[in-house]
Amino acid sequence: MKSALKKVLIVGSAPDAVCTAAWDTSFFSHILAINNAWMACPSWNCLIYPEDFPADRQPCAKALEGKQVVTAQEFVPVQNQFGGFVYAGGTMSFTAGYWALGALKPDVIAYIGCDMVYDQEPGQSTHFYGRGAADPLREDVTLQSLEAKSLRLQALASRKSCAVVNLSQRPSSRLLFPRIELQALEELTQPALPAMLNTPAVESALRAESELGYWVESGRYWEACGKFDRDKLRAIDALWLATASKAVDPSSCFSNH
Repeated sequence: MKSALKKVLIVGSAPDAVCTAAWDTSFFSHILAINNAWMACPSWNCLIYPEDFPADRQPCAKALEGKQVVTAQEFVPVQNQFGGFVYAGGTMSFTAGYWALGALKPDVIAYIGCDMVYDQEPGQSTHFYGRGAADPLREDVTLQSLEAKSLRLQALASRKSCAVVNLSQRPSSRLLFPRIELQALEELTQPALPAMLNTPAVESALRAESELGYWVESGRYWEACGKFDRDKLRAIDALWLATASKAVDPSSCFSNH
């Protein structure tokens, strides 16, 4: 019997994104492909990409029939509901998560192909389509700690009664979400959000963000990056890192009935 939970799959462009082609993804309400990932995941029904995503990388009109495209016009207002891009981290993996959280209101968000680990040997693929630019590793004041940004997303999702998990089987990930297997995720019928994050620490991090007041309503934070203090943002990252408790077995994050 299919789960009544609303589950969203987010697919990035890491080499393991191609595994989704063999998955039964019918239990997901939405399958959100980031940038090029629509080419790796045949069952995608939503596509999200930034303003500078090349037109020749976008699906043709026929391929878009019955699908949803999410651009800055849609994701910037939603991102702003969660504190904006400076604090969330200016890379599409996190933008996709916040858009899914705010627009789709799921019970579970699951990631695949978004581990943001690029330490392959020379000549090896960094993306499913070959070697690509590692967007999260560019020099960016909002991306000093990808781990901290993942904990922030997890914390804000938890406040919306949404769990965030990682389906990746890769040995390492910059995402600090609990790991879970696809079959286990499909069988989940009643998520019980674990006490994985320190609530007072979460409140401290959010309060520090509010007091610092870094806000760019347009979403184009790079146009105002000269106003941002790297050390102060690093201090806020440290607050988010402090919200994490010891590692939790993903199976303990939910209860099945």
